[in-house]
Amino acid sequence: MSNENQLVVSASRDVHATPEVIFELIADPARQPEWDGNDNLSSSSVGQRVRSVGDVFRMTTTKGKERDNHVVEFEEGRRIAWKPSGVGEAQPGHLWRWELEPLGDGSTRVKHTYDWSQLTDKQRFERARWTTSDRLAASIDRLAQLAERGEPGG
Repeated sequence: MSNENQLVVSASRDVHATPEVIFELIADPARQPEWDGNDNLSSSSVGQRVRSVGDVFRMTTTKGKERDNHVVEFEEGRRIAWKPSGVGEAQPGHLWRWELEPLGDGSTRVKHTYDWSQLTDKQRFERARWTTSDRLAASIDRLAQLAERGEPGG
């Protein structure tokens, strides 16, 4: 599926795990490379569990670049969003968001969104277009495999 002209892409699915289990996997950056459907993340140090807006966690990409991720939305167990940047650099304006909706039967509707409508760095446009709803769905699928097995979040 091509999303070349879509500046906001998303995917969602129901996962047979509680929001708390799923959120722990998302809010712990050390776990993110395990479920990243973009295959862009290499590693992150343990001990960076996100707890509030304003937190910054650092990731290393598969290309060896370090990125700071600035948390701009946070509701424990329900929503988290961050804007990445190079270490010590201004945020170029793209955003990653996760939203969790409990379904009442122990399952959770998981929505993952990539929004590059405010991206100002034109050199990043090609890479932004590469992030499709299919890649976001791959992240949810990998996350679901861990959560449905009852993987602890950290």
